[in-house]
Amino acid sequence: MDNFVFYSPTEFVFGRDTQQRVGELVKRYGGTKVMIVSGGRSAERSGLLAQVRESLEQAGIAYTEQKGIQPNPTDEGVYEGIEIARAEGVDFLLAVGGGSVIDSAKAVALGVNYEGDFWDYYCGKATVPVPGTLPVGVVLTIPAAGSEGSGNSVITKLDGRHKISVRYPMHLRPRFAVMNPELTMTLPWFQTACGIADMLCHIFERYFSNTDASVPDAVAAGLMKDIMRNALILKDDPDNYEARASIMWASTLAHNGLCGTGKAEDWSSHRLEHELSAWYGVAHGAGLAVMVPAWMAFVSKKNPAKVAEFAVNVLGISPENKTPEILSALAVELLKQFYITLGLPVTLRDLIGEDPDINLLVGSLHSNMGETLGAYVPLSMKDCREIYRMAQRTDTLV
Repeated sequence: MDNFVFYSPTEFVFGRDTQQRVGELVKRYGGTKVMIVSGGRSAERSGLLAQVRESLEQAGIAYTEQKGIQPNPTDEGVYEGIEIARAEGVDFLLAVGGGSVIDSAKAVALGVNYEGDFWDYYCGKATVPVPGTLPVGVVLTIPAAGSEGSGNSVITKLDGRHKISVRYPMHLRPRFAVMNPELTMTLPWFQTACGIADMLCHIFERYFSNTDASVPDAVAAGLMKDIMRNALILKDDPDNYEARASIMWASTLAHNGLCGTGKAEDWSSHRLEHELSAWYGVAHGAGLAVMVPAWMAFVSKKNPAKVAEFAVNVLGISPENKTPEILSALAVELLKQFYITLGLPVTLRDLIGEDPDINLLVGSLHSNMGETLGAYVPLSMKDCREIYRMAQRTDTLV
């Protein structure tokens, strides 16, 4: 196990009706003028935003709002949020929604008191957040991204379609996250399924590692099994509170850093997918359901050990009379079938309705990430091209 620092100060307030405590929580963490950041109309239609406003008013906290944050959030929304926050004298950001809303709020938090362009942090021009980085709180409505418990944020710059992430756990981890599983019961099934693919991949990026670290691996394996089991329960019974609660909490644990403590992480699948959602506007989780099996099939040919372990410890495949190569091949096919059962695409053609421009994807990936990608099996751009090609196929990957 490698040396590590694990810093996770977020207060998680979990369970039924917890959204009614928002005002109390904002006041506890020093907010006096809040900007509520939200996405589409669902939070308004459901009455959630009205409950949030009422809770803030009862606590005597003034607020303004930014609405309309879209999936795969862009720099345009961030610039708009920074402008509102500066004009209104905001000192606290409250994200009401899923990962896109939270990531956009975090980017606004970085940019409000920074004299330059917030994008400096995402392109690497700036690396240390200013002391005036605003605090963020969350009311979570979509379990998927895990942004409610992480210091990460992903934003797409529309000029050039650069989709890039930052990781500032000491600055961007939310002060609190309100998590009521009942708020997720009205989600369309496809959105729930995409969230399940996303949280699984957050664990994959840490689990598939060459670092020997038994404790985080045991946590990761348990989480993956529980997510997959509860996903199948929700497929048949979407109003099952216990399954919703398990999925919601698992999405947080998948991405708060716990599964990666002491490990060299990979993140190839996410970066391969980011090009798809940046250029084709696909749902991030759906893109991961396509790219992960293709990535897994490719790396298994070079380093099958961890994929074989995944086959046995998570998918329950008997290792008897099977080589690591055979176990890996079975793992890829079983994972694909799991995604298909959830109603997710597993080929690029199913995902975007046509063959993608692989030259465009690889060129953009190279521009954003450089010559190589990943750690479990370091990938050249030639390797990435082959993985995209494999993801087009409708037959078996291995």
